[in-house]
Amino acid sequence: MAIEINSEVVAGAPTPSASVIVLRDGRAGLELLMMRRHGRSAVLGGVHVFPGGKLEASDHLAPALADPLAGPRLAQALNEPGLDPAIALGLYVAALRETLEECGLLLGHEDPTTVAEVLRRWQGGEGFVALHQALGLPLATASLAPWSRWITPRVPSVTNKRFDTRFFVCAAPRGQTAAHDNHEATEALWTTPRAALQSYWRSEIELAPPQIMTLSQLARCESVDQVWTQAHQGPPALIEPEPFDQDGLRVICYPGDPRHSRPEPAWDGPTRLTFRNQRFEPEGGLAALLP
Repeated sequence: MAIEINSEVVAGAPTPSASVIVLRDGRAGLELLMMRRHGRSAVLGGVHVFPGGKLEASDHLAPALADPLAGPRLAQALNEPGLDPAIALGLYVAALRETLEECGLLLGHEDPTTVAEVLRRWQGGEGFVALHQALGLPLATASLAPWSRWITPRVPSVTNKRFDTRFFVCAAPRGQTAAHDNHEATEALWTTPRAALQSYWRSEIELAPPQIMTLSQLARCESVDQVWTQAHQGPPALIEPEPFDQDGLRVICYPGDPRHSRPEPAWDGPTRLTFRNQRFEPEGGLAALLP
């Protein structure tokens, strides 16, 4: 099992990062893209996650390419008081860049000629922001909608690093094929949220708590349009997990749980996960995660 319980207090501020839930309507209903992280990765090796990564310095160059009002508008969408508009725009750029980097998808663009040229220059080593500037290509921030924000607690449970991750949802661009890069990821998997949770329960794939709970919420949606509409109905949920040990087991509780500092639930469904049987499980088992 790649996930191991960690009890060390991690000092310092969490690293800003972005993750993208790429969606499409499939024959079996709503499908999403998951990437299996390389087994030798220092963070969540072997675990299935959504494409994403940390905010990089190059992402901060984006304001020169954007409408002057883009940063403030995106900061408002993220609903984080005091957030620097340049950082807000950078987080969107990080989401777009990481999705291209990890699975080869250029979000928000469907023209075959444009996509082919971006991929050619990207594979040639040109930076994400630089190639947009060279091609006069707009940053497709409108293709992303904030879904949630997860902040790793000071006593994290699955890694010794802290992250402040903004999760976005996005429709898969038509005419493009997702593929893993064999560097950061070793598999690109299209699956329904229900099937992913069932595979997790059969120990066929590994998942971390943010993915488990996000899949549980998306299992309640039937289409990309429904997710997109839901993402625009209110501000993204702020999730600050609060771990504790009970009867020798690590428990992570979420807003709405009797042990959590915030009494208002952030979602429908279970409000805690317990690490038992070498995995995180909700009270009530798999059935509690599914609608």
